[in-house]
Amino acid sequence: MKCVIIDDEPLAVELLEDFVKKVDSLELVNTFNNAIDAVSFINQNNIDLIFLDIQMPHFSGIDFLNTIEKKPLVIFTTAYSDYAVEGFNLGAVDYLVKPIPFHRFLKAVVRAQQAFNPSGSVNQIPAETAPAPEIDQDFMFVRAEYENVKLNFADILFIEGLKDYVKIYTTDNKFTLTLISLIKLENLLSSKGFSRIHRSYIINIKHVKSIQKNKVLISDKRIPISESYKSSFFEKINL
Repeated sequence: MKCVIIDDEPLAVELLEDFVKKVDSLELVNTFNNAIDAVSFINQNNIDLIFLDIQMPHFSGIDFLNTIEKKPLVIFTTAYSDYAVEGFNLGAVDYLVKPIPFHRFLKAVVRAQQAFNPSGSVNQIPAETAPAPEIDQDFMFVRAEYENVKLNFADILFIEGLKDYVKIYTTDNKFTLTLISLIKLENLLSSKGFSRIHRSYIINIKHVKSIQKNKVLISDKRIPISESYKSSFFEKINL
């Protein structure tokens, strides 16, 4: 199947390119970092499958899908699960939530292969529900570059959100950049001694050195506390 990748995040494109290369039945024809540039290309070329990000500035993946004349098979890729129902209503073959493990990518491709025929029609198949993490674990694995990195919760200082990506800062004065949403990490870490104190930050409470009115000090970093998270944070630390 001839495929294209449409995603505004370079690391996401690189990861999908790497995955596509591992599957003999896929031929990567082009990549785009925005949906607007991809419209004319899709309409003028025979493409069988699109890996399509939903959350893109100015022109979303759903807007794109409603605009193009030709309708290839579509596998949505996104950091958010909110659009799953709408995605399948638009005929998507599958819906992959970032960070995407290879086995889940491969399962989506198999579904696309099963749905593929000369007319390009789509069999609507419900997406797999991701398994919940084990609540007794004191670590997690995140995808970084081309490997899965193990991070012990105790070693995490704080986490900074950058759109679809996050930077996870650790006690070794390094950080890990990975594709995941802060909401997912908040749900995973809230019972592990972490607290969301800002729309862009989750902190490990045990590494807090001091607390000012609107900031916390962790290592040498002063992190803002937003008004919307202040009361829940102060309640958690009994202030």
